[in-house]
Amino acid sequence: MHGPHILARFLEVPGAPDKYGNAWQYNSRSDRHSKVGCWGVAFDLLVASSGLRAHAADGKVVLGVNHSMTDFATGRRKKLDLVIARPAAPVGSPRRTFKKLADEYGIVLTEAEAAQLAELPDLPVAAVGAVLIALEAKATMTAHVKSLPRLYDELNSSHLCVHGASSSALAIGYVQVNNSATFVSSVMNNHSLAGNPVIWSQHRQPDDTLRVIEKVKEIPRRSKSSEVGFDGIGLSVLDFRNDGGPVSIVSAPPAPQQGDSFHYESMIVRMANEYDAVFGKI
Repeated sequence: MHGPHILARFLEVPGAPDKYGNAWQYNSRSDRHSKVGCWGVAFDLLVASSGLRAHAADGKVVLGVNHSMTDFATGRRKKLDLVIARPAAPVGSPRRTFKKLADEYGIVLTEAEAAQLAELPDLPVAAVGAVLIALEAKATMTAHVKSLPRLYDELNSSHLCVHGASSSALAIGYVQVNNSATFVSSVMNNHSLAGNPVIWSQHRQPDDTLRVIEKVKEIPRRSKSSEVGFDGIGLSVLDFRNDGGPVSIVSAPPAPQQGDSFHYESMIVRMANEYDAVFGKI
């Protein structure tokens, strides 16, 4: 599975400077981590799902980025990070595609990843018709306990909106949690760091990470379209201080273990199988 490694590698390179001139690996006011997280999930789904690859090769599906979905029952609207959908209209020669997004986002692939991507059919970024897969990525990198209500509410509203728009769509949640004991928050350091002291946030690890994981496990999940909840939720536990240093993937506890329903690989395998079963005949 490539997604978590792509995300960790991406986060090692700071983004564009903020208004104070600080360049952050993770900035809570930016969506760069969620865009790349969802790109990695889509990459792994294309590798794992023979049905999705066939549909992409046949031009039956397109990609939607920051696509707004509307709950038919309530009128609630929510912007999803990335969706895979039926095209709303015939697609010509698209300016943006799934593969081109890697360059647009600044994603650096290994030689093996680039070779595998080259072998996959491409997906155009185009007008979205019926949504088949909806991806939402959320991160808790610092202030873990304080962020729990927001994390739960934002994820819960996501699957409700997706399935309010289409009960057959597959709603996927991807949660990224930081396991570092210290962190430089862009919110706490809302001033230029040039010549000024850094304010460090302290975490109680692994307890804070475990609190986030337990909260994610409370989010409803479903095994059939008549139920309420996400169709799949995956967790990646990272370790980095947001000070320009390395970003590592935590594979040992408290991270979900191989075979756990919340393990990233379990989420990809389940969603690939569900896609092939539900949408095999589109």
